[in-house]
Amino acid sequence: MTAIHGEKEYRYTISNSWAKVPPGMEWSEVAAVAIDQRDQVYVFNRGPHPMMVFDRLGNFLQSWGEDYFVRAHGAHIGDDGFLYLTDDGRHTVSKCTLDGHIELTLGIPESAAPFMSLMPFNRCTHTALSPSGEIYVSDGYGNACIHKYAPNGKRLFSWGAPGTGPGEFNLPHNICCDADGWVYVADRESHRIQVFNSNGKFETQWPNVHRPCGLFMPSTRCPVCYVGELGPVLGVNANFPNLGPRISVMDNNGRVLARVNGSLEEDNAPDRFIAPHGLAVDSFGDVYVGEVSATAWPQIYPEKPAPQPLSTLRKMTRIKN
Repeated sequence: MTAIHGEKEYRYTISNSWAKVPPGMEWSEVAAVAIDQRDQVYVFNRGPHPMMVFDRLGNFLQSWGEDYFVRAHGAHIGDDGFLYLTDDGRHTVSKCTLDGHIELTLGIPESAAPFMSLMPFNRCTHTALSPSGEIYVSDGYGNACIHKYAPNGKRLFSWGAPGTGPGEFNLPHNICCDADGWVYVADRESHRIQVFNSNGKFETQWPNVHRPCGLFMPSTRCPVCYVGELGPVLGVNANFPNLGPRISVMDNNGRVLARVNGSLEEDNAPDRFIAPHGLAVDSFGDVYVGEVSATAWPQIYPEKPAPQPLSTLRKMTRIKN
């Protein structure tokens, strides 16, 4: 019998066998997922074919980005219909058509800004689009700030600093924007989501998350926010319960509506999360979760060899009441 995970109206079955990857095109791990208006799924992965596109049933449609992207990290499709891809190894954001034509590049390819300089970019992580088309970039591993750009690519301003206070960041890992223009930032290693207005002014924070890694918020009023959370990796708390890895569903005030923890029985079970890194939700309410399992496994299980194949992409199929 298939296990059901989650609670209330957010209940799912979870599978790791949805995508029909052609032989010889396998990836090592999936950094991010994006979904277009036709519910086609764009899998931004760390492999020889960085962007692979599937239909809703998991049938392979096309690939692109070969010999261009260095290290896949973030992906989202804006309301403008373009795909925004963040490459933290190349230190760039690429605005692309859905078939892979590059329309705009932010950042200097393969040239990192000085560490913690608060200048773009040093291993940028993700992007969001405002209701009026401005581009927000979280920046990220070698920085601690958010940059805001005009639609034409001109930088407008930046905010942030390393730290744990309001408006400071300890690895801003993901970002999204709602229909009112508020900006939500996954401040991963401070275990919180910070909320700002469109001018970068701190408004509030949601502290009831553990290492928030992935964010997805539909571009509608009163949105629901889906949060991919990493589990603990320290020896002293590695086995603590109720810390993830998991997917949390929250309202736009930060109230938890549901937690989806997946299986707790087997380390690499089809329905057990390892390292939820990027996620997106289709028009049916199904959630696609990319996981950086190959990177996370030795941190989570330092004494265990990684199983092969290692699960890196899961589909959470929502159960309709």
